Amino acid sequence: METNHEQEIQEAIYAGRRAKSSLRRAQQALDSAGNWGIADMIGGGLISGVVKHSRLGDSRREMANARRDLQRFRRELADISEQVPDLDIGSFLTFADFAFDGLIADALVQSKISKARSQVATAIHKVDAMLRRLESLQ
Repeated sequence: METNHEQEIQEAIYAGRRAKSSLRRAQQALDSAGNWGIADMIGGGLISGVVKHSRLGDSRREMANARRDLQRFRRELADISEQVPDLDIGSFLTFADFAFDGLIADALVQSKISKARSQVATAIHKVDAMLRRLESLQ
């Protein structure tokens, strides 16, 4: 029979895996938006501009989902932090809001995409490390 502590660890692992999956989807959406943004910048025309804006919308949604899942992971980690004091439950929640509303310059959009990509990659790395730590507790 699982103890409450073991159950809490399992719940944290599940939440971490879900957050990692959300982050991967955000990463894919950002990659696609960035690729279409480059195509648009080098003269892709109307279609590439429309697709780029669609991919930017996908990126916003996926970043919001990832942020929500990271918050859930943080709550699950908080449930076990007293028993495992060296868990750093806040450090991977630092990526900024990802929004393009009102941005007109393609170069600025590409810069925002690049920054968001970097932040997502860092978050994935930190979630991976936290998951390895949790899995070692089982």
